[in-house]
Amino acid sequence: MKRTILAIATLVLVFAGCDKEPTPEEKAQQAALAYYNSLLAGDYEAFLKGRVNADSLPDSYREGLLKIYQQFVVRQQEEHGGVVGIETNRALVDSTLNVMQVFINLNFADSTMEEIVVPMIESEGGWKMK
Repeated sequence: MKRTILAIATLVLVFAGCDKEPTPEEKAQQAALAYYNSLLAGDYEAFLKGRVNADSLPDSYREGLLKIYQQFVVRQQEEHGGVVGIETNRALVDSTLNVMQVFINLNFADSTMEEIVVPMIESEGGWKMK
């Protein structure tokens, strides 16, 4: 009976240890991926909110950025048939700039791919684009 209880307790501890907290790199990657998915879905406001200090931007600058985001998506559609997939490759800490560099692949309908680097900063308990 003691062995059975010990075996069950061991299994519980083993499985409890499998539920680990994501690393800062993984959290930054997830945030960057979510922001870019918002951009490509046409939710330019959500993409803008993913930037550090976006809430303190002057209205005219904010409107300009939203227009630029929209133009980016339209341009990718015209030049490549649009983005059909996004995936993160890796994230690297840049201690010199005090940012997390997230590498994202944009996969286009014309079978081309572009790698972009998104600098991310930990802000307000989450990760934001610099």
